[in-house]
Amino acid sequence: MTGAKSWWHSPARHFIQHLLEMTAAMFIAMGVLAMPVRLLWEALGWDFMIENLVARTLVMATNMSIGMALWMRFRGHRWRPILEMCLAMYVPFVIMYPFYFAGVAGVTGVMVVGHVLMVPAMAVVMLFRLDEYTVDHRRHRRAAARETTELATQPEG
Repeated sequence: MTGAKSWWHSPARHFIQHLLEMTAAMFIAMGVLAMPVRLLWEALGWDFMIENLVARTLVMATNMSIGMALWMRFRGHRWRPILEMCLAMYVPFVIMYPFYFAGVAGVTGVMVVGHVLMVPAMAVVMLFRLDEYTVDHRRHRRAAARETTELATQPEG
């Protein structure tokens, strides 16, 4: 029983839990927001937003970032780590654009590789903030509350 209890409170488990929760949130948001966004582009007559690979992938990364940011904030993360994690959604696609424009990768390749690289990109960001991602979520709520209080009490100017 000691081993199970120690694993439950281990930094590795917290790290994996954070990664899985953020991954789930981003894919849920991608699925939920895809159709409304597509309907918006069609209503506006902006077919290029649907047909253009760069536009599509940037919108997709934005949809994923929205879901992940909402979940991270709900779980008590501060804004800076949220913004860093959102940036990790865009980097894999941006890395693939030169290959696409050079004719080395097609649309499917960019989509598949871009999505596959998102999780390692997130893990890299997390490795730079182990103090953020190897602890229980309750600690984030206290830090976010302190951040909000500090911002509210700063003098203007």
